[in-house]
Amino acid sequence: MTMARDPVLPGQTSVWDFPRPAIAEPCARPIRIEHRGYIVADTRASVRTLETSHPPSYYIPPDDVAMTLLQRSTHRSFCEWKGDAVYYDLVVDGETLRDIAWSYPAPTRAFAALRDYLAFYAAPLDSCTVDGEQVVPQPGGFYGGWITRDLAGPFKGVPGSRYW
Repeated sequence: MTMARDPVLPGQTSVWDFPRPAIAEPCARPIRIEHRGYIVADTRASVRTLETSHPPSYYIPPDDVAMTLLQRSTHRSFCEWKGDAVYYDLVVDGETLRDIAWSYPAPTRAFAALRDYLAFYAAPLDSCTVDGEQVVPQPGGFYGGWITRDLAGPFKGVPGSRYW
């Protein structure tokens, strides 16, 4: 499949200008996650990962996450850049969102800043915001990036993007 970049509008950055290999960088933008009336996370001290063709994933320090709402899952995965990930379920008022968050307890050296920080899939949650803007989940359900209007795509995860 041939990929064509989306037009970059004023105030936008193309995810095709993000680096490869991926990087992690501090992010002071306000990040907030809410579900069923609970504040799941609220921070201005996240770390975001950037990778060509992907919207950022935001990793939140555990001190800024309502860890009492999370239970460690048995699910695991591996990222070529970050290492081995563990997952968490969110349990709120009898509802369980399985494998909604992930973390790297022992990330690779290049991603040491992510140690024990948590990232969340936006789609199942009531509200995930960056700077007060409701995010759009990265398409496809596999990746956990958050799309905001300051980003131009196309974004990895759409049909036909497997080999981008």
